[in-house]
Amino acid sequence: MSGFHHIRLELAREPGHPHGDARDGWDIVAALDEAGRLDLAACRAAPDRCFVRRFVRDATVATGRLRHTVGDRWLLDLDGRDDLDASGFRLGEEQFALGEYVSIVSADGQTHTYGVERLEPIETPAPGEQAIA
Repeated sequence: MSGFHHIRLELAREPGHPHGDARDGWDIVAALDEAGRLDLAACRAAPDRCFVRRFVRDATVATGRLRHTVGDRWLLDLDGRDDLDASGFRLGEEQFALGEYVSIVSADGQTHTYGVERLEPIETPAPGEQAIA
């Protein structure tokens, strides 16, 4: 499973969303190790490939980068939108696999649970080409 992957997280069941909401979530491009966990070394080696997109009602709200910070925290750092930045709750320990759940803490301190609904490897682009997320 190692290498860069497109991970799609969709809002799971929670108060106000008894059936979850597939139109509310995150797209993440990050390196995963053989166990399906975030690969810190690979992400640090290619930080420009670690991408996040926040979407609501199927529309892109903001895009940015997945960054590792102090204390083994992972930040979903949205460009120019500090009000929407989020962090993963123990994101470095999570196993990204279809059907698993991941908790994200929004900028206002609210924790939301998302289901891993898509997990697709991204091929390494040839020199001079860009990867498609």
